[in-house]
Amino acid sequence: MAELLFGLKRTDMCGNITEAYAGQQVTVMGWVQRTRNLGQIIFTWLRDKSGVVQIVFDSSKCSEECFSIGESLRGEFVVAVTGTVSLRDEKAINDKLKTGRIEIYADSVKLLSRSETPPIYIDDEHPGENELLRLKYRYLDLRRASMQNMLTFRHKVVKTIRDHFDSIGFTEVETPILTKSTPEGARDFLVPSRLHNGDFYALPQSPQIYKQLLMLAGTDRYFQIARCFRDEDARADRQLEFTQCDLEMSFVEPEQVQDAVEGAFAKVFKNVLGIEKQLPLERITWQYAMDTYGSDKPDRRFGMTLKKLDDIVNGCGFKVFDDTIASGNTVRCIVAPKIFPRKEIDSLTEFMKGTYNIKGLAYAMVEDSGIRSPLTKFISPEKFDEIVKAADAKVGETIFFIADKLAVTRQALGGLRCEIAKRMDLIDKNIYDLFWVTEFPLLEYDEEEGRYVAMHHPFTSTMDEDLDLVETNPGAVRAKAYDLVMNGIEMGSGSIRIFRPELQEQMFNLIGLDHDTAWERFGFMLEAFKYGVPPHGGFAFGVDRLIMILSGASSLRDVIAFPKATNGVCMMMETPSGVDTEQLDTLGIALKSNKE
Repeated sequence: MAELLFGLKRTDMCGNITEAYAGQQVTVMGWVQRTRNLGQIIFTWLRDKSGVVQIVFDSSKCSEECFSIGESLRGEFVVAVTGTVSLRDEKAINDKLKTGRIEIYADSVKLLSRSETPPIYIDDEHPGENELLRLKYRYLDLRRASMQNMLTFRHKVVKTIRDHFDSIGFTEVETPILTKSTPEGARDFLVPSRLHNGDFYALPQSPQIYKQLLMLAGTDRYFQIARCFRDEDARADRQLEFTQCDLEMSFVEPEQVQDAVEGAFAKVFKNVLGIEKQLPLERITWQYAMDTYGSDKPDRRFGMTLKKLDDIVNGCGFKVFDDTIASGNTVRCIVAPKIFPRKEIDSLTEFMKGTYNIKGLAYAMVEDSGIRSPLTKFISPEKFDEIVKAADAKVGETIFFIADKLAVTRQALGGLRCEIAKRMDLIDKNIYDLFWVTEFPLLEYDEEEGRYVAMHHPFTSTMDEDLDLVETNPGAVRAKAYDLVMNGIEMGSGSIRIFRPELQEQMFNLIGLDHDTAWERFGFMLEAFKYGVPPHGGFAFGVDRLIMILSGASSLRDVIAFPKATNGVCMMMETPSGVDTEQLDTLGIALKSNKE
């Protein structure tokens, strides 16, 4: 190492040198950010992870060799500089730099590495530069100060999480990456086995089964910062491979799991953002969230809550409303805080039809002169007065109605309130509204498959008081399941697990897995459950997503060191890619042509 650095030793990081260093000799190392040659004096910005410091090559103060090397420096050259720290003149102070009150007069300089002209700008002053190009040269993109700050920010978040769980008695255990393909809601990534041609491993969508087995093994409190993989379409907040904090606890009820999780979030907010979170966090039921906000992950930073109008509009004379109520469906509304021009109402209607497949969007504007709405042809002024009162609408506001099946109506109005909030800029970006949604339905009915499916996963336990409904009315059964929500985003999900083998088989039957199929897919787990299982429950939350929200990033790609592009391609490594025929032969794999 001494030979590599010509016997030099770095004494300080570039961004850490302050006025207190004045008169001292230091050695700094890093990349040349920019140079400005004024003839007999050269100003060079030198950058490392900590920041930028200005180096001065003064022909009257340094050797001819030193000045000559200074003249040769170009962007992204790597150099080691030894020099004396000097205070800048008052007129030369640069308050935009952390080191803007000092500069280093070079005594000697060693050129450690040259650089070709980079294909991208290595600064934060060109935000519009092509993202795919930045992803292709990600190792250069990561040199930017904002990206280095992100990596440090991420490290601090993860360290805080680890320290918290360690402090309350959790043990971190790593679980396998090569595992078994099991139905968990998304497509698995499969890995062929060379030793067992025709058989495959799967990359884990989560460590769900392993963490339950760790409870059976007596670990009591487990956590892991786990890598997970799901073969699904990428989005701004989704990647094919991602990181989650996974945890499981024995002999607990939901409140104890929630306490452990929200404690971690509170410490992250305090340590990373300096924000105190009041604990315990608020808990609302799934039913309340859906009825009030039309979403099981509601954004509560603005109003426009849903109002049920069934009793008010029943028999009102408007055929759409009357027929909807008569068929056992529902009429609900939200109130937006302005009067909308017709063009904007048409735009919202098209958005809702295209996104939520509704038949139409009815509206009524509350003005000083009365109600302005196409519905006044059918609904009397007296009845409209009742509607306005039930909707809690005021002059200068617009009521939007949707009449349809309950699930469609809630989802559509939930989406409409968010769309209007975005268009009207009603969302306060400085609010972090963190809360629990509890008591989810255990099952949801899949119309296409004609059967129930698990809303969370098939290992979720029922609420004790709903156990008798499992056979008689499975759609009404609530689960001991809970999600942590922030600003309209699901941060994580968890539940108390089924720990009795007979109940687990009963759950498999409810979702259409017969005894033989269940044992084929989960036999190792059902076998383990014969040997004494503690009641247990857990939670998992997305680390990438948490960091994205806390850092104000717009995409997960901004908070992952080496992300995939939207189409799942790694531009830098050029993957996925083909492999040699010899490798495929070894694995016993023949590729099928997709030309047809």
